[in-house]
Amino acid sequence: MAISGRSAAYLLVISAFVLLTSPVSGQTCRSDAFSLNFQNCEDLPPLRASLHWTYRSSPNPTLSIAFTAPPAAPGGWVAWGLNPTAQAMVGTQALLAFSDGSGSLVVNTYNLTSTSPDLTSPSAIDYDVLNREATISGGRITIFANLSLPAPIGTINQAWQVGRVLNGVPMPHDFNPENFASVGLLNLVDSTPSTPSPSPSPMTPPASSPSPIMPPASSPSPSPMIPSPASPSPSPSSSPITPPPQSPRIPPSSSTGVVPPPSPSSATEILARWVWVCGVSLAVSLCGF
Repeated sequence: MAISGRSAAYLLVISAFVLLTSPVSGQTCRSDAFSLNFQNCEDLPPLRASLHWTYRSSPNPTLSIAFTAPPAAPGGWVAWGLNPTAQAMVGTQALLAFSDGSGSLVVNTYNLTSTSPDLTSPSAIDYDVLNREATISGGRITIFANLSLPAPIGTINQAWQVGRVLNGVPMPHDFNPENFASVGLLNLVDSTPSTPSPSPSPMTPPASSPSPIMPPASSPSPSPMIPSPASPSPSPSSSPITPPPQSPRIPPSSSTGVVPPPSPSSATEILARWVWVCGVSLAVSLCGF
């Protein structure tokens, strides 16, 4: 079946719209060269934008961002901001970057109080902008900024836009579907990675508690097999080295009629005792005692 010229034109328009509103293959927030400088990033499909950010809630709440998107036309502008009241353009505290005509990029702040804001003159916003700058690379403009927040926040509305610049002045954006869809919710709490406190392993006992097998070194228990050297138990009765006292010599019975000799005290007495013993033995042999 042949396709009519009108149907082919419709298909061509739809295909072109899909290509314009879809991110380029491989062009995600993680592929940006500066993505490692931030804790989080998010692709914003409307207007082919992306946001990188790092949120710190203490000691002073701050939000560091990098918003990147291609402008509506070469030399155009891109903008991003927070809206504390609604997911809409009205009420957005915006940062808008564009070329001022001299070839350099400027970043202005705008408090968008109506659907037709005056972009010819910047205006103060509700957040302190600590620093801001913009760069352009590969046809995409990137806004870098650090915002001081009045109080810690968990989630907040965000909005972003792109447009054209005429004679150095930003013009109102287009009214295409993707321009009206460029709002969303920025979740600062759930997306910020947190580091849990390390917990001891259930298999390893804490270092401060003693081992159930080895007793603590500070309170050793004495061995039941070895007596303590501090409490010796000496035997009061006798020593294995000192001989026992000798029993006194009992004189022989008087029935023998023999008087024991005196104890020798010198060599002379020993000789006299020897002569006496010999004499008594001889007398006993001769007399028949």
